[in-house]
Amino acid sequence: MDDDLRLHGRTLGEAGPRVVFLHGLFGQGKNWTTVAKGLSDRHRVTLLDLPNHGHSPWTDRVDYLDMAELVAAELAGHGEPVTLVGHSMGGKVAMTLALRRPELLRALVVVDIAPVEYPLQGGRTDDEDEEASPFGAFIAAMKAMDLGSLETREDADAALHTAVPSRMVRSFLLQSLVREGAGAGGGWRWRLNLDLLERDLGELRGFPEPPAGATFDGPVLWIAGATSHYVLPQDRERMDALFPSTRLVRIKHAGHWVHSEQPDVFLQTLRVFLDSVDAAGG
Repeated sequence: MDDDLRLHGRTLGEAGPRVVFLHGLFGQGKNWTTVAKGLSDRHRVTLLDLPNHGHSPWTDRVDYLDMAELVAAELAGHGEPVTLVGHSMGGKVAMTLALRRPELLRALVVVDIAPVEYPLQGGRTDDEDEEASPFGAFIAAMKAMDLGSLETREDADAALHTAVPSRMVRSFLLQSLVREGAGAGGGWRWRLNLDLLERDLGELRGFPEPPAGATFDGPVLWIAGATSHYVLPQDRERMDALFPSTRLVRIKHAGHWVHSEQPDVFLQTLRVFLDSVDAAGG
């Protein structure tokens, strides 16, 4: 990993405790904009782009320890502990960091992911049968798009429709499709490092072994979608062992993209937790 790499980020809010958000696979910091605006009246909220996503640099491998080190460097620059919020892949980065650099955090929020290795980089069922991962299919569909023939974003949406039937997920993926140059003559490109993500997709299903005896003892909020299979009852023992001050909340009528599917409930749940952390002076 290049020691000079810096993650792209932007901050909303001018005063208050710091909250830093990490997106999931195929995302970027701006995915959290609505939530950030809802918190920025009382918090300084930073939205980071993880490597190989958004405006952050591309790297030569996908690795949770590398990503955690890059995020830790950003947090150290704030000069005060922050509340770190991570969804899916970003949640694993956040947990990895919390177990290795706990002094950088006042609290942790993990969104719909567990500190376990998944059978595939996808969800699971309650009886632990494997559930087919959609992420490889998403990458294949994005790579198969003929960017040179696209005229509009609607064309791109139509090209993804078969592989990605959910309009919400297509919209999420297409946020990383940008036009190079001005006007209709500009070409399209993905901000995602699709070749690397495809090659190392299997790495993302794992979770780095924590240092011996490591725990994060600060306050932890786990938010899961009630219809998602990413956080199962059998995961709770591992969660509590590594993060002993955990509170788990399941949000009804939400799957893996819980903050997009139930944004108002998600924001309110997060606000209540942040208020409790602030009141405790955590």
